[in-house]
Amino acid sequence: IIDPTAEELAAIARMTANLAVAFGFEPVLALLSYTNFGSSDHPNARKVRKAVQILHEQYPELEVDGEIQADFALNREMNQGKFPFNRLVGRKVNTLIFPNLESANITYKLLKELYGADSIGPIMLGLRKAVHVIPMGASVEEMVNMTAVAVIDAQEREKRKQAHIIDS
Repeated sequence: IIDPTAEELAAIARMTANLAVAFGFEPVLALLSYTNFGSSDHPNARKVRKAVQILHEQYPELEVDGEIQADFALNREMNQGKFPFNRLVGRKVNTLIFPNLESANITYKLLKELYGADSIGPIMLGLRKAVHVIPMGASVEEMVNMTAVAVIDAQEREKRKQAHIIDS
């Protein structure tokens, strides 16, 4: 979704948290913005703030907060020093949720080019059927990584299918 609504952003965050659990780690999510915790009333900041509010109300067990700038999300000392009230204090953020596709794509491409970071994806979430895309020019390692994602997706879909059968 190029420019998700607050509701869509909350759904993206929840699906991403579920994916993190499928990969075997407890997600600690930061919903990123150019602003921190209400310091701007611009519609873009309000959208992220509303998405966080939805997540806090619907999934109170989820470790998530924002809207927050990336440096405050990733630097625990900065975060605690300026925003001691938020749910990320003392936690190591391991999942970043971007406010739109543009900012996410720019960031991952920068990390890949500047630091040689490995990328896995794109990972398509929220579809009824499994869809896995191998980007043009993907390396063998990237293809292997996407194959692993497809296997994990198939296992998770089977677990949900079995749980539904058991619950019926």
